[in-house]
Amino acid sequence: MFPVDLLRPRLLVGAIGAGAVAGTLVCATAGIAAADPPPRPPNCTAADVAGVAAGVAAALSTYLYTHPDLNGFYTGLQDQPKDQIREDVQQYFNANPQEQADLENIRQPLADIRQRCQWTPLVGQPGAAPD
Repeated sequence: MFPVDLLRPRLLVGAIGAGAVAGTLVCATAGIAAADPPPRPPNCTAADVAGVAAGVAAALSTYLYTHPDLNGFYTGLQDQPKDQIREDVQQYFNANPQEQADLENIRQPLADIRQRCQWTPLVGQPGAAPD
């Protein structure tokens, strides 16, 4: 018998085994995927999250209008190369720690509702996975 003749039965057995494993995995995950997800906590609808996001956006807008230096800094970032923005922001907040703390406090309600509701940011929202 040639080595090729010995190889064919092994390939056939391997293919059947791989198919059986793949079929088992598909059936197992189909059962998991078909299960209903657990209900969301109260006040965790898309409208609730959007309402909190709108409040945060309004507070942030007011803060930026009342802090023209920060508003100008963020506006100027639009002209910077993306790889430089993170460093520029870090340097600005190192020099202005109170503004950093204020912005973190403004954004906190959105972080809180996202965590409490286990809300995944959608494409286009801050924190969403890149395309």
